[in-house]
Amino acid sequence: MSRAVNCGFVPLVDAAPLVIAAEIGFAAEEGLSLALHREVSWATLRDKLIWGGYDAAHMLAPVIVAQSGGVGVGDEPLDALMMLSVNGQVIGVGPDLAAGMRARAPGFLDARATGAALLAASEGRRLRVGVPFPFSTHALLMARWFEGLGAGRVELATVPPPRMARAMAAGEVDAFCVGEPWGSVAVEQGTAELILPGAAIWQFAPEKALAMPRAAVEAEPEIAAALMRAVWRAARWLGDPANLMTAAELLGRPACLDLSPEIIERALRGRLVIDRDGAEAPVPRLVEFFDAAATFPWRSQGLLIADWLARLTGADRARLRAAARAAFRTDLYRAVLGPIGADLPGASEKLEGAMAVPTAVASTLGGLVLGPDRFFDGTVFDPSDA
Repeated sequence: MSRAVNCGFVPLVDAAPLVIAAEIGFAAEEGLSLALHREVSWATLRDKLIWGGYDAAHMLAPVIVAQSGGVGVGDEPLDALMMLSVNGQVIGVGPDLAAGMRARAPGFLDARATGAALLAASEGRRLRVGVPFPFSTHALLMARWFEGLGAGRVELATVPPPRMARAMAAGEVDAFCVGEPWGSVAVEQGTAELILPGAAIWQFAPEKALAMPRAAVEAEPEIAAALMRAVWRAARWLGDPANLMTAAELLGRPACLDLSPEIIERALRGRLVIDRDGAEAPVPRLVEFFDAAATFPWRSQGLLIADWLARLTGADRARLRAAARAAFRTDLYRAVLGPIGADLPGASEKLEGAMAVPTAVASTLGGLVLGPDRFFDGTVFDPSDA
């Protein structure tokens, strides 16, 4: 008899590993009956996971650190068993701002030039930027981008991803940073043009994680392990470009994203349409599910998130760092996924932003290549900095 596992998700392209695990049969092979439940907002998904409505969830990585570090609701710590995706965000602006930027012709992958053009086009007014949640990689990227540009005229507003195009149309926000396909949906509806991918700000940003309450992981470790194996195999399946059209069709179903498979496939392949005229922009590694250890929950990324959250909220940095180390479960990842073929890195922390080119690193199978993972401003995060 299979074990029922209820998993919540927000309708985004980066929910693909969970969708594939359920639809292709990887979960069933592990003895799981994986039922996926769609939520519109991250707050609702977080709360249902914490209070027992779901066994697991597709979750923003910063939410896991915040919740585990006491910056959330209740006192239930969460664990990031593995990463579900890297990157996947796009930045868009309304038509008027886009027209003002167009005269300055910034490159689509040039974060500094694009940021300068955006600030010039805004003509000194305070920008209101939509992000899916205050504790999100999107908010982190926006903070790093505007700080790196020396800008202080930005206000972040929380908008659930499926409602971002509507918020732009209503004039509630001037710009957004959102996960695909909702940036592309805004382009299709004529409410925005895309000006930059998130990968242009940080080339390898941790985005979503497979999350479970720590108490559940400790109570039923075999369920957590089975789910990890199923999702890892799904991520490996997604790493084969030949499978991406099938993935797009599955993601496009009404119970998932309820969108045309074509718009989803463009995101999966990193081939964005950025304006209503149909201009295209190829984006290397727009979203990554498997390559370059994309599924590995690097503790250094958790620590970077912890430091940002401490600055953002004023919460105790040491507590957030301890929470990040405990929540990013490299120990479980190694124990569960090493035996089924995962190439495990020799370390669980690394310098973040130090690799300008693909770089071979020590690993259990000897074939692991990481990077590039640079920040647009050239900064490097050292997780050992006290």
